[in-house]
Amino acid sequence: MQDPLRNVERPKLYQCVCDIIQADSQRMSCLHALKQLALPQGYLGAGFLRNAIWDFLHQKSTPTPLNDVDVIYFDADNTQRAKDTFYEMQLNELLPQVKWQVKNQARMHVLHGHTPYKHCEEAISYWIEKETCVAIALSTAESVALSSSTSASSSANGSSSGSASARLSSSFETAGPFEILAPFGLQGNFAGTISINPKFPRPDVFNERIQKKRWCEIWPTLTVAS
Repeated sequence: MQDPLRNVERPKLYQCVCDIIQADSQRMSCLHALKQLALPQGYLGAGFLRNAIWDFLHQKSTPTPLNDVDVIYFDADNTQRAKDTFYEMQLNELLPQVKWQVKNQARMHVLHGHTPYKHCEEAISYWIEKETCVAIALSTAESVALSSSTSASSSANGSSSGSASARLSSSFETAGPFEILAPFGLQGNFAGTISINPKFPRPDVFNERIQKKRWCEIWPTLTVAS
């Protein structure tokens, strides 16, 4: 996938995300809890980051409550749902006030009849809305050196393990506190749009989610892209 961000925009958007998330104590607590589990390619995805950006655009003084916190990880060696439940139990012990939902992205291709995904970023690139295709984690020693060359090397070797280098080149290279996955970039998030995923469009599901989740009521300046 072609990187949708120009080099000059990447550090600006990355720094803005850093400022937003670091100012949110609950989200930081969730990120630290996730890091304690050391999941392979472990991230907090979807509304965890998307909603924080929308709150920022609407200058909300307090964060919009999260219905749940979506944890993604990638373990091709053990795709049993029982493992997800085990991780949810561990996270509940750390932060019982949070509703955790854990899903191993190594098995998500089955739901859509796709060929097996190689890593988390490929998996989330099929989510319903472009702006939802985002995920974030605290940086680790092995992820801060992430580069396009290491991603290409891992792909060439056919690796589908939990290595932090097994990413698409559209990941943000980080030398800061976070690693961000954004296969469509973050421009749409900061533009306040809700856009159907052109890679895997599902109009009926897209329209149903917009109505059911009441996004345009909670964040009234959002616009649904045609």
